[in-house]
Amino acid sequence: MSQKNSYYVAQSYKNNQRIKEILRELPLVCQDYFRSISQTKSPLTRLAYAYDLRLFFQYLCDERVSFANSSPELLTAEDIAQITARDIEGFQDYLIQYAKKPEDLNDTVSKRNSSPVFVQNGALGIMRKLSSLRAFFDYLFKNELVSANVATLVELPKKKSKPILYMEDDEVQKMIDAVISYDGLSEKQKQYAKTTKNRDLAILMLFLGTGIRVSELVGLDVSSIDFEKNSFVVTRKGGNQTILYFSDQVKNVLKRYYNERITIEPLPGHENALFLSLQKRRMTTRAVGNMVKKYALIGAPLKKKLSPHKLRSTFGTNLYQETGDIYLVADTLGHSDVNTTRRHYAAMSDQHKREASKRIPLPDINDTES
Repeated sequence: MSQKNSYYVAQSYKNNQRIKEILRELPLVCQDYFRSISQTKSPLTRLAYAYDLRLFFQYLCDERVSFANSSPELLTAEDIAQITARDIEGFQDYLIQYAKKPEDLNDTVSKRNSSPVFVQNGALGIMRKLSSLRAFFDYLFKNELVSANVATLVELPKKKSKPILYMEDDEVQKMIDAVISYDGLSEKQKQYAKTTKNRDLAILMLFLGTGIRVSELVGLDVSSIDFEKNSFVVTRKGGNQTILYFSDQVKNVLKRYYNERITIEPLPGHENALFLSLQKRRMTTRAVGNMVKKYALIGAPLKKKLSPHKLRSTFGTNLYQETGDIYLVADTLGHSDVNTTRRHYAAMSDQHKREASKRIPLPDINDTES
């Protein structure tokens, strides 16, 4: 199980190359920092840190008077030592809404547009970026490059707890029925759906039956599936691998698609991919998300924000309702901290407590005077 699949290796290489490109735009000390975390953080996490630090240093040079005559790559360790908590508070305020340059966008169409795109961050997005700064300044402090970790002096915004958005059983059934019968689809959508029916059913059932992440699903290879053991290996966030198991019901749907898939000749470079697009390439997370949303809105038209992650939440909800075991749910979903799972399913935990209180055997009260 230790051998990474080709998709994960390719993605890691791509992310590492992108990190190297961004580092050319950052202060020299950042190279030492990223070298120090290369063995403890995944390429994807390090790439997120790189984007966050680039945004921060761009902000300093564009918005703060004390850094106005410099550019990020020219800042020295001595310059960085002059950064104050007030600078970081200004960055926190800046993050609420800022203009992103076309060259910094991931979307190819947006890059062609010369106009900047305005980006808004909620509490979660701001927290993540400030956490990246805290980690960076912690490295600087431990290596005696700054006198204090000023990032810790800035209070993180409070994340508002939201109820879990998941699909009810009847909504799930309507969604699956739509894939099978094409009900609710336009005539154009029906033409494509007839070709992708087995694939789409397999994807939806994997989400609902295993709680797999969309990034893990698109990374599955044909060789990942073990039909004898009803299992497959996924590469989790952070690069760790684990085995997920599926039911016979999922197996039947997956096997049907698998038999169809092995008759298709993919484009070069996509030979190992389990889930293929109509162009015979490995499906992207965006393509899977669009497919899920199309069918999920038929099943639950009032729930506009349904996504692969919400199908994952549906699996987690059903697993917790069936078992009441928060540790099992956390392990199956791949949460590194069970408290993350506990926060998400706190409301259902209270329901389990209420139900448990009704099951406690108590003596009868035969007080005729009351």
